[in-house]
Amino acid sequence: MLAEQVKAGKLPPVEQRLPEKPTVLQAAEVGKYGGNWQRGYKGPGDRWGPTKLMEERVVKWSQKPGGPLELVPGYISSYSVSADSREFTFTLLKGLKWSDGEPVTTEDVRFWYEDVFMNKDLLASIDQTLAPGGKPMKLEIVDEQTFKVSFDEPYVYFLEILAKDSTGDPSLDRPSFLFPKHYLKQFNNKYASEDELKAAAAKFGVEKWTDLWGSKGAATAWWQNPDLPVITAWKIEKPAPGDVVTMVRNPYYYAVDQAGNQLPYIDRISHKLFSDQEAFNLMIVQGQIDMQMRYVEPQDFTFYKENEAKGGYKVHRWTQAQTWSLVPNLNVKDEVLRGLFETSDFREALSVAIDRETVNELIFSGLAEARQASPVSGSPNFDPELEKHWAEYDPDKANTLLDGIGLDKRDSEGFRLRPDGKRLSIVVEMEHSNGPKTMEVVAANYKDIGVELLPRIIDRTQWDADRDNNEFQMQWYPFDRLSVVAADPRIMMGNDSYAHQYYIWYTTKGASGIEPPADHPIRTLFADWDKAGKAADRKEADAALNDLIKTFVTQGWVIGVVGELPAISVVKNNFMNFPDDLIEDDITRGIGLGATQRMWMAQ
Repeated sequence: MLAEQVKAGKLPPVEQRLPEKPTVLQAAEVGKYGGNWQRGYKGPGDRWGPTKLMEERVVKWSQKPGGPLELVPGYISSYSVSADSREFTFTLLKGLKWSDGEPVTTEDVRFWYEDVFMNKDLLASIDQTLAPGGKPMKLEIVDEQTFKVSFDEPYVYFLEILAKDSTGDPSLDRPSFLFPKHYLKQFNNKYASEDELKAAAAKFGVEKWTDLWGSKGAATAWWQNPDLPVITAWKIEKPAPGDVVTMVRNPYYYAVDQAGNQLPYIDRISHKLFSDQEAFNLMIVQGQIDMQMRYVEPQDFTFYKENEAKGGYKVHRWTQAQTWSLVPNLNVKDEVLRGLFETSDFREALSVAIDRETVNELIFSGLAEARQASPVSGSPNFDPELEKHWAEYDPDKANTLLDGIGLDKRDSEGFRLRPDGKRLSIVVEMEHSNGPKTMEVVAANYKDIGVELLPRIIDRTQWDADRDNNEFQMQWYPFDRLSVVAADPRIMMGNDSYAHQYYIWYTTKGASGIEPPADHPIRTLFADWDKAGKAADRKEADAALNDLIKTFVTQGWVIGVVGELPAISVVKNNFMNFPDDLIEDDITRGIGLGATQRMWMAQ
């Protein structure tokens, strides 16, 4: 598709668009160019699905089918780590370019660090994964290609964190250490005047210039701004909202296959809007989905298999590093409910009251296993004892526990009364299609112990807002990041989870959020991560991390139900180079671990 542009002089020839020594990505088979990859999306809030198709990291996870996870260089030619794990040196590929053809240099790194990362107007607080012990990473520019990052203390987990979360906010695809200075300085208060920033905000239809930044930022979110230069394999062409959102190949992408062909093979990716699971499943059967893992639900496995011939696709399986869980909000605004959620016997009662085997058979076709929210098998942190913690079905014990904490009075319908005399009801929010049927089983289990569960279906945008604004009592979702916990321990520490406000308090050093009580066990989690973050060696760091995991699981703050499900994908018969038997996790960037740049479509 680029040959005509080269012929017309609108684009330089491919050898001038690639780095001097491009990264070689071994493809299972050398592919052919072309094609429009069709998939489904759920609206503007579903920005992470398309993002995971093509994120770039300075180092990233790689896996051969059935093999171990390993770290490989991304858009760099090399990296090194000092013997004491305090200094990390990275060298950019020589000749690396942004999608508009401008060179990528360490000036872009300097801009990211000095004008964005350390800019309090854009980043009020730096995430603790990038500021262990509260001290942000330091940057030294060596030359046009090379830069060094250093910490005051050893930081043995830094590369794992970069491979998962990169350098975090304020962006969406998070290209570690990089922001296109030549484009973004016009929206930055170190370079643009107040009037220029006001004009830019007005042009993008936002209230203030800082709204141009962030993972939802009008200017810096690749998902929304076609003019934003990127280094990813594709860039946005037609942004959300819309019935169809399209992405188009980046003519300057830095990688080639083993035969020297510039990647990606596929020209375009189209995301078609759908509203509910039935509509999406119909799209699959009608052949409207070329390849997709997101929203291809394990509970519909039999349906997908039965319709393979009709839809012209095959069902493929990876392993999910997650546990479907009930996540109570320890910071809930209802003081009585908060007191109950903070009571260990109450949490244990809610956990042992669930008939996990029935949930597995009825909802997940027996493909899962009853388990707690703990590291999955294959994880370096797996512990069979933790997997079983409070996961045995024992309604008699649940009733005894609830009676024992004074919840022994009931109303005329048999539901227990709270200490304030109101019925003990819990609203559980769901945004996944397996939620309603699962909650039917769990609500019946809870009725047996006198607890009323009130399921509520909401969309993803509302879901995120309720969590961010501390407006939920309980949520049902796949609790993930259970493969390489060191790469992102924050969900276990309450972030975007069971104690979001406590976590904010921890990361902002008390400037915002809610302070946990002085004797609250979550403080030991925070202390364990601080210890792991500055451990002198990996053995010491792993010991502190395993203590953190053990406290999290044994406290039962999250109620795991079933996990170790297959992550299933539908893959059209003409969609090539799709790998099998990998680990699906947020840490490994979902489908991104499969290296979508190497996939191609037989025309």
